[in-house]
Amino acid sequence: MDSLLEKANILTEALPYINRLSQKIVVIKYGGNAMLNEDVTRTILQDISILKIVGARPILVHGGGPEINKTLERLSIKSGFVNGLRITDSETMKVVQMSLTSLNKDIASALSSLGVSAIGLCGKDANLINVKKAPLLKDGTDLGYVGEIKKINSDFLLKLIKNDFIPVISSIGADDSGKSFNLNADTAAAAVAAALSAEKLIYLTDVDGIKDKNGALISEITVDEINKLIAEGVITGGMIPKVKACIEGVESGIKRTHIINGTMKHPILLEIFTDKGIGTMVLK
Repeated sequence: MDSLLEKANILTEALPYINRLSQKIVVIKYGGNAMLNEDVTRTILQDISILKIVGARPILVHGGGPEINKTLERLSIKSGFVNGLRITDSETMKVVQMSLTSLNKDIASALSSLGVSAIGLCGKDANLINVKKAPLLKDGTDLGYVGEIKKINSDFLLKLIKNDFIPVISSIGADDSGKSFNLNADTAAAAVAAALSAEKLIYLTDVDGIKDKNGALISEITVDEINKLIAEGVITGGMIPKVKACIEGVESGIKRTHIINGTMKHPILLEIFTDKGIGTMVLK
């Protein structure tokens, strides 16, 4: 009986959040280390399916760095990074597109097997993500086939959502001539969420969230508070790009952005359907 009551309490706690997200767009960025554990991956896809079933409108945007790296290594193609961006020559771009397309279809198929309708896409489909070549870096480095996003075809995505599909989007874009470009998946997810005025943008990462100077997790934080923690040297290193992506998200019109640990089971449900959550929610 105690076990049954606990389940009832969990459902009761989740109910107001379920109501709040009804018919609202939730964009989830998935990739990197969050993809490495198959058991965790299955629970993440279950979370996304549940979001859809209870009335939310999820969109999944993914990268695939580990999969790309394995294929490049197998083909003996060297690939470097600058400021977290992969230098992408023509051969590397072919591998990126091949790896992400395969992964994209696997994710869409796995979601569909859970009883929802998912459709795998890349930014080249229906001119979904229109890009231009990224400019040279300050030191003159040419990133090659790396894109800078110009426009999202939001009308196309809305049609898919209204017809009950979950769009699964790989981080590849195309320029006006149809040429393929590699994209940072965090940036692509933020652009999609902003174009659709999403209710939430969730980044699945390998960290628990933003922590204070004592190392305690912060459940909710504002943009001003984040900037203060950066100035004080509390937020440093690899966390800075993550929190800046969240700031750009809320400043572009997204209601809430979240940083949560995507290496644990059911991270999405635990974050948005419980009072305390497991990560950090960023508010404007």
